[in-house]
Amino acid sequence: MNVFVIPAYNEEGNLPRLLGDLEDRPGLWQGGHVIIVDDGSSDSTADLAAAYAGPVPVILHRQIRNQGAGRAFDKGFRLALELCDDDDFIITMESDTTSDLGALEQMLRVAHDGTDVVLASHHGDGELLNVSAHRRMLSRAAAYAIRRGAGLDARTVSSFFRVYRAAALRGGYAEHGDRFIRESGFACKAEILVKLVRTGCSVREVPVSLDWSRRDGESKMRVLPTIGGYARMMARQVATRGHGA
Repeated sequence: MNVFVIPAYNEEGNLPRLLGDLEDRPGLWQGGHVIIVDDGSSDSTADLAAAYAGPVPVILHRQIRNQGAGRAFDKGFRLALELCDDDDFIITMESDTTSDLGALEQMLRVAHDGTDVVLASHHGDGELLNVSAHRRMLSRAAAYAIRRGAGLDARTVSSFFRVYRAAALRGGYAEHGDRFIRESGFACKAEILVKLVRTGCSVREVPVSLDWSRRDGESKMRVLPTIGGYARMMARQVATRGHGA
């Protein structure tokens, strides 16, 4: 079974298209669930999800206020794990349609081969298309710093687009409890990855292109807070030598 966890914040221009894209690929969600975590949107994102009457099995969770991607993923993971057996898969992705659903079949094949975490890699053989220079720079700098600082063998550490084995996330919560996801912003994705690797999870990357021209509206990522989040996360890793960070 596949369970999607999709955070959404002010994505009224993108969510209907995302659900339409999912409708076109029933093999990805049949027998599973699509959890949309509305992160306190001020537009009609949550209302659109609540009103959806198509075939995709949508579960909507509304955050009372905007709390950031980390809190949205934390809630989504907890809901998903209530539905999943250990060998089921939890798929995370952007709600703005920039994640390439066409790549999921290959990502899931890699997961079914025994990999605990499969990353959509936009570096190396993948591409960042129509992406701003500062976003491209931040992505590469974060990956380099975390590879060096945390000993992580991965080229893309910040993308939302991933496949997790449910047992891997369950193990992360068993090891860290409520401290599993401490970063509330976009740096949470690197934090999750580092902590799962340090619990012994295997990781592989699949080359996938990310095309920002598909999205409607601007990115929700704020550069300076995200840099601060990476810095805090790495400081905790150094201070604790990876234990309980």
